[in-house]
Parts: sequence; C-alpha cells; structure tokens
Amino acid sequence: MMAADPGESFRDAVESLFQRGMAARRTHRPAEALRHMRAAVDLARAHDDPAALARALHGQANVERDRDRNEEALRLYREAVRLGRQADDPLLLAHIVRHLGDVLREMGDLEKAEPCYDEALALYRAHPSADTLDLANAVRPAAILREALGKIEEARALWEEARNLYRMAGIEAGVSESTRRIEGLG
Repeated sequence: MMAADPGESFRDAVESLFQRGMAARRTHRPAEALRHMRAAVDLARAHDDPAALARALHGQANVERDRDRNEEALRLYREAVRLGRQADDPLLLAHIVRHLGDVLREMGDLEKAEPCYDEALALYRAHPSADTLDLANAVRPAAILREALGKIEEARALWEEARNLYRMAGIEAGVSESTRRIEGLG
C-alpha cells in the first residue's frame, strides 16, 4: 500500500478550511469565516503552494469585503492575483481577477476595475469547462462598470449577454435584472 502524498493531504486540509469558511460566510458568521480563511492562508503559506495560497487569500479577501474592509480585501486580492498567475488554473485566476475588479469598482476606481473585468471575461470565455453562471456573474459587473463609464452600447451588449447566460443557468433574478437594465438604457 502506497503512502498518501503529503502534498495532497495539505491541499485537502486547505480546501477543508476554505469550505468551512465558505459555509460560515453563507450562514452570516463572519468571525468564524475569517478564522477558517486565515487558517487556510497560514497552512498554504507554510507549504509554498501558489494555487492553494491564491485560493485561500481569495477566500479571506471575500470575507474582508463582507466586513466592509475593502482596503484589506484589495491587498489580499492583489496578492492572490499575483500568485494565481503562477498557478496553472485559469478559472481560479478568473474568479480572483473578477473579485479584484469588483472591489476596485466599489471603491470608485473604475479605470483600474475595467481591465480586471476584461481579463476575467477573456479567461472564462476561453476555458471549455467554465460554468455558465460564473461567466454570467462576471458579465454582470462588467456591464455595470460600462454603464458607469458611459459606454452605453458596450453595457447594452453585456447586459444582453448576461440575460442570455442567466436564462441558460435558470437564474430568473438575473434575467429580470438584465432586462430592467437593458430597458433603462433606452
């Protein structure tokens, strides 16, 4: 019988902490979520694994955003993006870059948010196994940003794409929002 790969066991532990943090986020327990995400970050740092650390940092950044600590979230997302570029996981990188764009947009830095959304969309669109809902959830904030920048035709095209993707994913709230936003563009 072969011994377990020590790298796999640490990755499993990081993933378990990440999942516990996500469960705590979903049930509105931010202190617990942050504790699990920080533990995942610490474990991933100790094993020098860029992909695991990028995922854990992304999780911690999401919790910081939930707590309205956008400066801290921004710092964590930026580190996660840097590490995500070293990993061979374009969908992980797409998720992180999209969330970096979200926090930049929320902080009012629209010009820095725009290339984040463009990169995330390119990564999702290029990946054959990208989830339809993940793509829709990336198209939506890109459309919001284009509206804020006064790029109405680009916004309209993105809202139409978002509506189609949400329809394919069976998310009626996304279809409704997209339709309202398209109608609001005139």
